Amino acid sequence: MTLEQLRIFVAVAERQHVTQAAHEINITQSAASSAIAALEERYAVKLFDRIGRRIELTDAGRIFLSEARSVLAQAATAEKALADLAGLKRGSLSVYASQTIVNYWLPPFLAMFHKRYPDIHLMLKAGNTQQVATATHEGTADIGFIEGVIDDPHLSVRSIEGDQPIIVVSPTHPLASNAKLEPNDLLKTKWVLREPGSGTRGEFEAALKSLSMTLADLDIALELPSNEAVCAAVEAGVGATAISNLVAEAGLLSGKLVSPEFPLPRRSFYVLHHKERYASQAELALLELVGAGVKTSARRRERAV
Repeated sequence: MTLEQLRIFVAVAERQHVTQAAHEINITQSAASSAIAALEERYAVKLFDRIGRRIELTDAGRIFLSEARSVLAQAATAEKALADLAGLKRGSLSVYASQTIVNYWLPPFLAMFHKRYPDIHLMLKAGNTQQVATATHEGTADIGFIEGVIDDPHLSVRSIEGDQPIIVVSPTHPLASNAKLEPNDLLKTKWVLREPGSGTRGEFEAALKSLSMTLADLDIALELPSNEAVCAAVEAGVGATAISNLVAEAGLLSGKLVSPEFPLPRRSFYVLHHKERYASQAELALLELVGAGVKTSARRRERAV
């Protein structure tokens, strides 16, 4: 069994499609198929069921996927340790972040990082808070940035300054004329919210709890998988939403959204790193840029003692 075979298997398993996986990792479809066939033949185990033109992981494949990811993460850690011997002149950094952070908060920091360290290859992926935590836990991300709190004993969680959640509606919405909202006003409108697992949704839910309310008390019209979709629905007059001021800024400036005053607490963002994995110089350099480097450097020193 080779690392390349494991890499191909994971790519195919994650996409449930040989051709797409081969294209993504820049190999031919026949090479990908041959690698999977070699694993199945060598260990006399079926990893995928072929159902028409689709493939699905077997029970054995699902179990093996977790182990394959773990091995690849360990190999990546060893590679990063060797790359660190060359300082910040080579290497890579895989970053996974939730949508608000990816689209509105993180890009300026990544631009600064690239300008300072142009030979470090940055890989950025987006997901909701739970997806980011999972990727960081499994090692497919070196570092994660999330908006909501997670509970995973394998991950270190560091807080950094975040954004300001606000309530927004369209200019034609009945609440748009209110300079200030009262808690009871939240019950008088339909709501457009992010999907379960979103940090934005989780923070709003926590704010409601402090008012002795829950999401079940609200009339939720839509649950959507992106900030942009939420804003578009609110601009169309579907209802109100609670969203980051960073996300709503363009709509507020253009007049497509208005924000009645309501006391939602300012929130922190959180940096995730697996406690048992090596923190590379590239990771520490990025954390210095976003203001979390001192704490992370201390963690790395403590682990080395």
